[in-house]
Amino acid sequence: MARRLLVGASLVAALLAAAPAALADGDPASDYLLSQPLFVGFDVKVPDAQLKRLRAVIADAHAKGYEIRVAVLATRFDMGSVYTLWRKPKLYTRFLGQELFFVYKGRLLVVMPSGYGVSRGGAALAPQQRLVDRLPAPGPSPAAMAGGAAVAVQKLAAEAGVQVALPSLSSSGGSSSRDRIFVGAGVGVLILLVSGASFFWRRRGA
Repeated sequence: MARRLLVGASLVAALLAAAPAALADGDPASDYLLSQPLFVGFDVKVPDAQLKRLRAVIADAHAKGYEIRVAVLATRFDMGSVYTLWRKPKLYTRFLGQELFFVYKGRLLVVMPSGYGVSRGGAALAPQQRLVDRLPAPGPSPAAMAGGAAVAVQKLAAEAGVQVALPSLSSSGGSSSRDRIFVGAGVGVLILLVSGASFFWRRRGA
């Protein structure tokens, strides 16, 4: 009986240890970009205003006939099992393009702290790559990576003759700022109500 329990416990422990590996995706960006224009790595805590602006730039480009999908990757974890291509955006964008090829053959932009990579259908785009190579590497800041991605999309679209607007951060983030103010005010009122009720019951008990 004890032996069976020990074997059972060992099996459960092995399954729990294997669970993260089973859940980890081989290449998360390739799953998201099959149906979405933007993949932001799980560790990229992009400010709301920056994220809204990046989405707006991609949507504006698409509406004007310039389709591009973007992957913003902050850490090796965001690469899944292809972490050997971490900090190699030029190689990774071609790999990613090949992963998506049977569903999406269009342009791809990969943004990493070390720089940018551009491809189409799994093939390098030399002129466009030279264009983004002139941009400064964004570094590890999530805000800088999202901002760099928005500028890169704008410049790549302009190179193809498509003029894309780059919204100001204030207009992109105004609503979220107001929301935070309203939430903060609501919390403050709730605290006052709770404090008042507590004071009332203490006085009544006295």
